Amino acid sequence: MSTEFANTAQQRWRSDVFLSFRGKDTRRTFTSHLYYSLKENGVNVFMDDTELLRGEDISSELTEAIRSSRLSVIVFSGSYASSRCCLQELVEILECRNSIGQIVLPVFYDIDPSDVRRQSGSFEKAFMEHESKAASDEEKEVVARWRAALTEAGKLSGWDMTNLANGKEAKIVRDIACRIWNELKNTLLDVAIYPVGLNPRLDLISERLHLGSRGVLFVGISGIGGIGKTTLAKAVYNQLFRNFEAASFTANAREISCKQPNGLVLLQEQLLRDITKQRKIKLDNIYRGINVIKERLCSRRVLIVLDDLSDTEQLRALAREREWFGSGSRIIITTRDLDLLKEIKVDYEYMLEKLNDTESLQLLSWHAFRNPHPKEEYVDLSKTIIEYCQGLPLALEVLGSLLLDRSVEEWRSAFAKLKRAPPARIQSQLKLSFDALSDDNEKDLFLDIACFFVGHDKDYVIKILNGCSLSAEIGLSILINRCLVKINRGNQLEMHDLIRDTGREIVCKESPRNPGNRSRLWSQSDVLTTLQNHLGTHQVEGLKLDSPDLCEVHICTEAFAKMCQLRLLQLNNVHVHGDYGLLSKELRWLQWRGFPLNFIPDGFSMGNLVAIDMQSSKLRATWKDTKICCHSSFLHKIHLFKRGDTCVIVFFSIFQLVGNLKVLNLSGSPFLTKTPDFSNIPSLEQLILADCSELKSVDQSIGHLERLVKMNLQNCRKLRCLPSSICMVKSLQTLDISGCSSIDRLSDDLGDLYSLSVLCADRTAITQLPTSMVSLKKLAVLSFSGCKASTSGSVSSLIWSCISEREVPKRGNQLTTTLSGLISLTKLSLRDCNLSDDAIPAQFGSLRSLISLDLSRNDFSRLPAAISCLPKLLSINMERCAKLEFIPDMPPSLSTLNANNCISLERISLSTCRNTQILGLVNCSKLVEIFGLDQWKAGGSIRFDGCKNLSTKFKEFLMKNWEGGRFVIPGNNIPEWFQYKSVIPSISFQLPPCNDCKLKLITLGIVYTPNTGPTLDVECPLFTLTDKASKLNLTDYLGRVFPNFPLPSEDHTFMFHLTPSDIMGGSGHRYTKVQLDLDCDSRWTIKAIGVHLQISVCPRCQLSHMGNSVVGSSSLITTHEMLRCDHLDATAAISDVGAGPLDCPFKESLEHKRMRYELP
Repeated sequence: MSTEFANTAQQRWRSDVFLSFRGKDTRRTFTSHLYYSLKENGVNVFMDDTELLRGEDISSELTEAIRSSRLSVIVFSGSYASSRCCLQELVEILECRNSIGQIVLPVFYDIDPSDVRRQSGSFEKAFMEHESKAASDEEKEVVARWRAALTEAGKLSGWDMTNLANGKEAKIVRDIACRIWNELKNTLLDVAIYPVGLNPRLDLISERLHLGSRGVLFVGISGIGGIGKTTLAKAVYNQLFRNFEAASFTANAREISCKQPNGLVLLQEQLLRDITKQRKIKLDNIYRGINVIKERLCSRRVLIVLDDLSDTEQLRALAREREWFGSGSRIIITTRDLDLLKEIKVDYEYMLEKLNDTESLQLLSWHAFRNPHPKEEYVDLSKTIIEYCQGLPLALEVLGSLLLDRSVEEWRSAFAKLKRAPPARIQSQLKLSFDALSDDNEKDLFLDIACFFVGHDKDYVIKILNGCSLSAEIGLSILINRCLVKINRGNQLEMHDLIRDTGREIVCKESPRNPGNRSRLWSQSDVLTTLQNHLGTHQVEGLKLDSPDLCEVHICTEAFAKMCQLRLLQLNNVHVHGDYGLLSKELRWLQWRGFPLNFIPDGFSMGNLVAIDMQSSKLRATWKDTKICCHSSFLHKIHLFKRGDTCVIVFFSIFQLVGNLKVLNLSGSPFLTKTPDFSNIPSLEQLILADCSELKSVDQSIGHLERLVKMNLQNCRKLRCLPSSICMVKSLQTLDISGCSSIDRLSDDLGDLYSLSVLCADRTAITQLPTSMVSLKKLAVLSFSGCKASTSGSVSSLIWSCISEREVPKRGNQLTTTLSGLISLTKLSLRDCNLSDDAIPAQFGSLRSLISLDLSRNDFSRLPAAISCLPKLLSINMERCAKLEFIPDMPPSLSTLNANNCISLERISLSTCRNTQILGLVNCSKLVEIFGLDQWKAGGSIRFDGCKNLSTKFKEFLMKNWEGGRFVIPGNNIPEWFQYKSVIPSISFQLPPCNDCKLKLITLGIVYTPNTGPTLDVECPLFTLTDKASKLNLTDYLGRVFPNFPLPSEDHTFMFHLTPSDIMGGSGHRYTKVQLDLDCDSRWTIKAIGVHLQISVCPRCQLSHMGNSVVGSSSLITTHEMLRCDHLDATAAISDVGAGPLDCPFKESLEHKRMRYELP
């Protein structure tokens, strides 16, 4: 490979132990005895008089020997401090202890530890001599470092030869050798060949472990198979195990406990061996093991990693209670089952995130090309593969290794095969989660989702699968907790493509050769083969045929005749001919978009259907007119009863055979003119008829629906009114008539809908609402955007009738009556309603629950002061209110304020908006005054572009007090406090020289200007940001600056943050130098760029920083201030850093360079 990952946790050790001692005191006695005792036990020991080659530089060899040893033993003796070489060794040993976690064991041979700590006794005399010889300040600083090192080493736990074993040297040598042997047994675990993306995640979970706290903490790492849980757990173990009295990493708990006899007992024995260091531990049974663990571990501070737990029995056998472990212990559990973490009530649960695209491309490239970047001809194919893998490290590693040294044609062939079925190694890992599901219901639920319902609404799917008797609520919860399914923010079911394909492969293996014998069919080729050849059998429970719009597929109903167990049927844009009575009577879900018939055929049995989705159909009416039907396939029941002397026989018609239907979606059916008779669909919960352009009426029978919760009639432009009976539907929660431009009024009894929580009437002709609306105590969302009445007075009446139960004032009167009624209203939209000043009630503050308010594109010039009394308001939108002149105080809760393009706005008060995160004032060209600026905490996204009258004082204040996020402001100056500046679109800067100091944040400033004059069609620039050192494209982290706005022609400054992981490619490895190149399209010119580094300083740098009297005592100092730190070599300038006048003139020490990963 071209470059290897250099990881201090995985470096190659040249020796196990480094011995530091004063030769004339102990070389021929104690040190010699310890050396040979270790050698005899197979420990590789470095001792200077036996390992150094004659003629070599002792100093450089010793330094290298210390750094390449796992452990150091320091033998302090009477004349140890008199040796400059010994003291230099000590400083280097402690440097390795602090930087790479090297174990240091001190032995106090004929000297009291307090003499070492205080430099008293013989050490005092030695230091008097050292100090007398230190003529220069630099030499005095060296002596000071020696003193600090002795003080630190004297506090370490070790062996005091004057107090231990009564001088029995042989016993102490044996004890030390035993301790060293046990320490070396705790070797570092192999983590990953290419640990891309590991360090940021490692830092995050390490912070959550709170090593300084004394309690016992349980931490869970969860995620799907192959996401990297074990890799992360091993990295955490490597980083932390030396901070505990004892540590254990129990790997493969699932496999051992499930596949080996007495597997749980074996795991208990392994745990006890690791912690107690006893080789022979034998347990009779699990219960005895539990007691032994409690007895042996209750007083020990331990680190235990339980990897891949799969059930609660494993947890109960190994770590059931916190009381089992000593104070300060940390128990880390990796699992795919979130329920298991709930069982133990973990203190912190970390759901491991997938790799981002940049990290994915790096990991794939390392495995496929042995390089962090793909070859040019493979770039597009690589991106296709990482899109499919969706950040799953296991898949990227397997595919990268599979494609190593393969041609482009082989890559294409491999990807085509991958889309049919994942590689066996990936499948085997992912299938473990499926196999762990406890019953067939859960497995059927998983397979149904994998084959048909990814991307569907969760609640919709639950209704359908409950209709299949699959107990969908609890089953879906289990799948989510097993990391097999996710719910996104849109309430849609998500499943990783590889998990989905693994599920589908499970189905394929039911009958590899004959698809008609499988339980589910989704592949178009398999479905067509099965249907066209009539190969379907009773095994088929679900079938999906999604034909393209322009490709008509014709199928005969006889093809379905044998599929008597068919539950789920999706036939989009498909023509089916023949007797619809041959379709399965077990159907629960029918999705038939583009249904080609004018009516649903009489013979189609729908008695068990839960959901019908016939969007974009050619239906003119749902069913033909009601009629008595005696066809045997329709006949559901016959009732015989007497009325007087007459025997009455009642046949239930076709309408009465849809009694289980909960969802009816006929959206986008352009020929539908009327709704069905709802009296025979009593279970209907959702009626969706959006975009039915010819729909003219809704049947009065809708009032019979006692379970209807949602009614969507968006954009039914010919619908003139709603039936009065709709007010009888007490269960209705959502009513959407937006875009029904012919509706001009609502029923006077609308207030009877006491369950109504959402009412959307955007772009309707409504000018007056019923006074009963104030009775809607549960109404949370009310929207009348685009309802433009002919006069301001009528608009005022409309609004007032919405939110007040009192009399509507006459036109021109001020509205002073207290608002009341809508006590639950959280969102109100009156966008683009021609609102003037007299249309906005002065008592807006009574809407105490309001969270979001949209008043954009209106004609008012002021807002009522009472708006500041809305205690829960988070967002207000006043965009393009061209007459607005002043924005008063807003509620302290406000997070988002949008006043973009308010061209008359002159003043705004921010005195109460201390936590506003999004502030938009784009093109408010008259804005001159902002009150309360001194109390405002600037942060988030801030837009002042086009605000050309802002004072220089304000701009300086904003830049000085900005606390994060990103902002744009007129001007062309990079702040003076930036450390690096450049007048070209490229800048180089140096990372902190000390490996222990943490880079917290990188702030970038960009000055840019459009190359054209003021125009309405100029978009904000799309910057492309590239790190030349790591060859990473950082555009994903930067993104588009902000949404498009017309911009003026003057210069603007854009400032934003990058995190360290953004420029480290997720690997966490540091580069010696970073060069950022910025580019944007030809319509823009970049005039300047600046960089500022925020650094969290390690204690040693902080101490040196304070000792050198640098102003301030904060733990965040600049790179320049770090140059003064004593333990860094800052004497020479770096000649190739072209960052302008603020270049950082330090030279990195050899030890720090070795700790970095530097690309060639």
